[in-house]
Amino acid sequence: MKTYSIVGNNPELIDKIFQEKGYIRDDINPNFVISYGGDGTLLKSEHEYPGIPKLFLRNSLIGNLGFSESNENVIEKFFSDTLTVNKYFKIEANIKDRKIIAVNEFSLKNKNPRYSIRFDVCVNDKKILNHIIGDGLIAATPIGSTGYYRSITRSTFELGIGLAFNNSHEHFNHMVLKEDSIIKVVILRGPAFCYVDNHDEEMSLEVGDEILIKKSEEFLNMFSEK
Repeated sequence: MKTYSIVGNNPELIDKIFQEKGYIRDDINPNFVISYGGDGTLLKSEHEYPGIPKLFLRNSLIGNLGFSESNENVIEKFFSDTLTVNKYFKIEANIKDRKIIAVNEFSLKNKNPRYSIRFDVCVNDKKILNHIIGDGLIAATPIGSTGYYRSITRSTFELGIGLAFNNSHEHFNHMVLKEDSIIKVVILRGPAFCYVDNHDEEMSLEVGDEILIKKSEEFLNMFSEK
């Protein structure tokens, strides 16, 4: 049985197209999920249905991910079985006894916009940046490098994990690390908070708190061209 779910606004037309082809909507345990919107909708759909293959249909002018052609062409290719599922790695941030997972990016920010935060950065147990003063840090995946990371660095990347520094007092070049790198961030002065992607949930951080960022064992599975 071919079952699907949809995440997005005004999905009635898409529902009709798929149901006319014999697909059954199942919002509990679908075989695949249609993300109908922009990049933010894709992140939301992965948050709600992690690991289940996503078919990205655009219903927004905002965003860089997904297909460059019309939804009609994408749907036709899907029905003719000319698409494949590609895997895109996620990153995880371990904080205290919690783990949060990002498709696009992990964001560390100053909680009070009137004051900077201070932090150290270590990679694979080696301190590479000492006493950074600024508004925060971004750790991004390749698929996420077209988002907030790009707005800071004016660049993207295809391999590895990217680090970008937001409004640091000293100029620090952004860097792209190997994807198996383990990044440790130590808060020297707060208060700060962190979150991933466009999730509403955030975590507060104080002096002495440590964040371990690394490649996750989870993947975003998304239909793409063969």
